[in-house]
Formats: sequence, structure tokens, C-alpha cells
Amino acid sequence: MQAIMESLFDVIYLSTVTFLGVQMFIGSKNNTLFRLFGIMTILLGFGDAFHLVPRMISLWDKGPETYAFSLGLGKLITSVTMTVFYVILYHIWEIYYKIRNNRNITLIIYFLAFVRIGLLFFPQNDWFNLNSPVLWGIYRNIPFAIMGLIILVLFYRESKETNDQVFKYMWLAILLSFGFYVPVVLWADIYPLIGMLMIPKTCAYVWAVWMGYKEFKR
Repeated sequence: MQAIMESLFDVIYLSTVTFLGVQMFIGSKNNTLFRLFGIMTILLGFGDAFHLVPRMISLWDKGPETYAFSLGLGKLITSVTMTVFYVILYHIWEIYYKIRNNRNITLIIYFLAFVRIGLLFFPQNDWFNLNSPVLWGIYRNIPFAIMGLIILVLFYRESKETNDQVFKYMWLAILLSFGFYVPVVLWADIYPLIGMLMIPKTCAYVWAVWMGYKEFKR
């Protein structure tokens, strides 16, 4: 039953974000905002596919232990693409709200992204071991969480100040995505059922993408 339900969810998710991303990218013409939204959404699906596809195959075959290398590599790639996802989301905030003179914030975002990606490639992460060190899972996610928090605050502040209805709840989507993700990082190895929180986490990302797609269609 787990193989059926999880695979069905993953296929629907990957198909949806790929479809939405391609539509926005192709239909953006000279609109930088929607071109970036399209790239960000395609990147989301592309990166997650590296982890979800081996995951689905392992569920239908001999289990995750047989696919430790593929799953580990997929998690590494997904971690990199999610970092880039938030960098692009930051620039979407910048363009949409017509923000100027924010060089310091831009430097901080890029610095955190650089540190995060750098930490991902330390051998201590032991990506190809299904029981990789939890401590390094925390280390590599600290700059990622700070980056997400900054972008969350930026969207919240600007949407309130401008009474914006388009990205009014973008901050909440970001908050939920991290809220569901943090327990997985901390406790999923001890309590495997906590891994199910990745489903609402994924839904939060789809919600963020949907906000941009609704504005694109409008």
C-alpha cells in the first residue's frame, strides 16, 4: 500500500510542477518575473526527481537498502537545487516588489547559499549511507534555515506594507515547508514515520508555485 500511495503522490507532484514550470517559462515572453518563476518551478521538479524516482523504484523492488547510492546522490542533488530555488525566490521578491538598494541582503543570501552548498560536499555527510550522521544534517541545514527565514520575513513585510494579495501567503508557505522539514532532519532516523511530513512539506512548495502560476494566468 505504501508503494502505491507514495508513488502516486510523487508522480502527481512531479508532473504538476513540471507542467506549471514549463508553462510559465514558455509563456513568460519578456517577463523576467514569470521566466524566473518558471525556471524555479522546473528546478524544483528536476531536483526532487533525482531523489523521488529512486525512492519509488526502491519501494517496488528490494527496498531502500539496495538503492543507497542512488538515494544518497538524489538527496545531495535535491539539497543543491533547493538552495538555488530559494536564491531564485529571493530575486522574485526583489523584482515583484521593485526593491532597490538591497545589496547587503543580496550578499547575505548568496553567502548563506555558498556556505550551505559547501557544507553539502563535506565527506562527513556520508550521503551514500542510509543512516547518515544527524549532526551533519543539522550543520548543513543551519544556513539553509537562516536563508529561508530571511526570505520569509522579506515576503511578509512587503506583502503587509503594500497590501499585496498575490503573494500574501508566500511567507506562510515558506514557514510550513521548513516547519515540516525540520522534524524530518532531526528525528526521521529514530522515528521513520516522521518522514511522512515530507508530504505536507512538498504541498507547501506546490502552494508557493501555485501563487506564481495564478498571477501568470491572470
